Amino acid sequence: MAQIFISLGSNVNKVHYFRQALITLQRYFPNLRHSSVFESEAVGFAGNNFYNSVVAAETQMPLADLCKLLKQIELDNGRTHKDKKFSPRTLDLDLLFYDDLICDTPAQLPRDEITKNAFVLQPLAEVAGDFFHPVAQQTIAKLWKSYNNPKQKLWKVEFTNP
Repeated sequence: MAQIFISLGSNVNKVHYFRQALITLQRYFPNLRHSSVFESEAVGFAGNNFYNSVVAAETQMPLADLCKLLKQIELDNGRTHKDKKFSPRTLDLDLLFYDDLICDTPAQLPRDEITKNAFVLQPLAEVAGDFFHPVAQQTIAKLWKSYNNPKQKLWKVEFTNP
């Protein structure tokens, strides 16, 4: 079984799409753990605030199949292939880790934005504090503790899991 961590993000009808994503992910990963939901300002473009969180799960699914599944869930929830990198989105599912695998295809692992964005690192620290980042050579908890970017503000929001 591979240990996986997936970030969730949305800034378009975010409560609805977050719920839909969690319902779908729970069908594939019944024992998933979900971080708190955080709200943050858009990074890289002017837009509505985002909801962000991270789920932890285990899977026997091969990496390529998992990547295809996450893209299909995005498409099923209104995402299009035409969406720019820095733009509003109904749903963004990014695989952060697949065990301690380091690769660039079919996904960049570990995902580069883990150490750069509070909206990824803080919820990841909630569900994977003891997980060892194979590139940074530190635990996620230690990375979060040393994170310092005052421009990125986020705050917990009330969110009831489906």
